[in-house]
Amino acid sequence: MTFSDNKVVKPVGQAVASRRKFFVAAAAAAAPVAAVRAQAVAVAPSTVVMKMQGAWGAKDIFNEMAEDYVKRVNEMAGGRLRIEYLTAGAVVKPFEVTDAVSKGVLDAGHTVAVYWYGKSKVASLFGSGPITGANAEQTLGWMYRGGGYALYEELQKKLGLNLKGFFAFPMPTQPLGWFKKTPPKTAGELKGYKYRTVGLAADLMQELGMKVTQLPGGEIVPAMERGVIDAFEFNNPTSDSRFGAQDVAKYYSMGSYHQAMEFFEIIFNKAKYEALSPDLKAILQYAVEATSSANTWTAQDNYSRDLQQLIVKDKVQVSRTSKAVFDAQIKAWDVVTKKLEDEDPFFKKVLASQKDWARRVAYYGFFNEADYRTAFEHVFKTKLPA
Repeated sequence: MTFSDNKVVKPVGQAVASRRKFFVAAAAAAAPVAAVRAQAVAVAPSTVVMKMQGAWGAKDIFNEMAEDYVKRVNEMAGGRLRIEYLTAGAVVKPFEVTDAVSKGVLDAGHTVAVYWYGKSKVASLFGSGPITGANAEQTLGWMYRGGGYALYEELQKKLGLNLKGFFAFPMPTQPLGWFKKTPPKTAGELKGYKYRTVGLAADLMQELGMKVTQLPGGEIVPAMERGVIDAFEFNNPTSDSRFGAQDVAKYYSMGSYHQAMEFFEIIFNKAKYEALSPDLKAILQYAVEATSSANTWTAQDNYSRDLQQLIVKDKVQVSRTSKAVFDAQIKAWDVVTKKLEDEDPFFKKVLASQKDWARRVAYYGFFNEADYRTAFEHVFKTKLPA
């Protein structure tokens, strides 16, 4: 055996002794590091806990949709952040969630922007405003790609709201609603109804001659039973049937321009949000986008099934809202919109931005989409109501 490069080869005994000294020294050096790490674990900050309240009754499917969001955040945060979800009324009433979050009474809320329309009618434009031709998916696109979000934050600043908000779940068109007798077929037949809706839809229906009361979902059926209202809309077949709409009315008119596009508003107290690390902020934001898809699939499954149950099991008379009512609504929107634009330049600014987006995006959609209705009627050999 030969060795080169002038390397000195130590006797075996000497080499073993040297290795023993090395490991002893290494262990001694590692001891302080291990102690520091143990101390770091011991003083690690506790989990950030956020109390979130929804604006929804305990049985509402919207609670399940809110919990979809909470579940995603909690799993992705890995124990560093935890949202604890509360149903409507646990701390404040549904219409009070925005103020409670802004003031720090709650850390977060799951609601809709039209619930704070009383502060500014512009709020409805970030959820359910005048019809532009864009659907809910396209209008949600305006929020994130068309300048809507910057205007939303500008409105919050104007109102002094201490919030950080995100938007999820482009909701299907909301039905004209529930009636105790055959639904109105003409504009004239709308007049005189004592009707429940919220946001700018209230202005619209008042323009059409209805007497409007704004109520959260949990108060609708008692109001019908007491005669405070005699017709109402809330949102969808699942939510409506869960709170017992079919027990107080048997006529359900599907389709309307009063709330043709809306989405959830998920809000956080801004100071609490800003105190989070960048990665936790990202989790809160991107969980909204993931949940938006999950909520859409949940709605497709439940809304369609529960509509059939209302028809078959509960013997509800389901009909399509008449073209005459649609036409009356869109003309009424012209009146309401002009009045609000004349009163508030910021309302005009926000709606102009929304229209600019709709003009381009909806135009593309109308020219490009397949004729799904014709395909459905062909495949299932059925003629859909006009």
